[in-house]
Amino acid sequence: MSESSRPPVSTLVPLADRGVLALSGPERVAFLQGLVSNDVAKPDRAVWAALLTPQGKYLHDFFVVPDGERLLLECEAGRRDDLYRRLRMYKLRSKVELADVTDQFASFAVIGDGATEAVGLAGEPGTVAAFAGGVAYADPRLAGLGARLLLPAGATPDLAQGSFADWDRLRLMLGVPDGSRDLVVDKSILLENGFDELRGVAWDKGCYVGQELTARTKYRGLVKKRLLPVAVQGPLPPPGTLVMAGEREAGEVRSGADGLALALVRLDALEADLTAGEARLVPQVPEWVRLPEKAGA
Repeated sequence: MSESSRPPVSTLVPLADRGVLALSGPERVAFLQGLVSNDVAKPDRAVWAALLTPQGKYLHDFFVVPDGERLLLECEAGRRDDLYRRLRMYKLRSKVELADVTDQFASFAVIGDGATEAVGLAGEPGTVAAFAGGVAYADPRLAGLGARLLLPAGATPDLAQGSFADWDRLRLMLGVPDGSRDLVVDKSILLENGFDELRGVAWDKGCYVGQELTARTKYRGLVKKRLLPVAVQGPLPPPGTLVMAGEREAGEVRSGADGLALALVRLDALEADLTAGEARLVPQVPEWVRLPEKAGA
């Protein structure tokens, strides 16, 4: 799968399933820096980051977007209350204020050729710019994912309209996880799910919650499974369906649509004849994924 799989025309996709928290105060950067997997101290740069358990297991992922004297955390709408609660737990005496501002924003993705240019961005992942009374940022994970917008509630930019299905198919083709649709809370490990290659982990920053296990997983070569796109030949298996290589368990299906899904697959089973329910699965390794045998490439 290549990043050229994106649509040929810049397309605006409303993302109704997104929430927004605002973190303000003089210690907002230092506070978040000690909690999440990525470096949030880069000025004028959006990043994708995860909040982990102390044991290094996935809890939340979200975008951190600078907006003047605050940081906007674009997260899953359905799980924002839990993220808010967890961040409040860590607040203690930090000079920060946390607010749920979801009702003030409309979230969009802009995909297709020229997507970043259409909203005034240079195209480099993570670039941030003011746009239509809100904020535009180039998706910090992959250039092929285009741009994202956080605009005043009710705003609709004058761009060709698309649907969530357009966005979902693009990110499935590129093999990019969509929060808790693809990562299991309290269980998933970042490096099995592409966070290293997708710029979701900063290896040169200070300590954060769950750092020890994340670093050990990388430097000891402990990644034995990867979340990958799979072509589905047959009925689409529901999320949670076991992937089988003959009689042996080889993984688990996650989200999917229209003959394509993401599945967590054992690396030693990638060449096997894989099935899930009544369907046959054929792994499609994206260009950005670094499998162990390609580490020196």
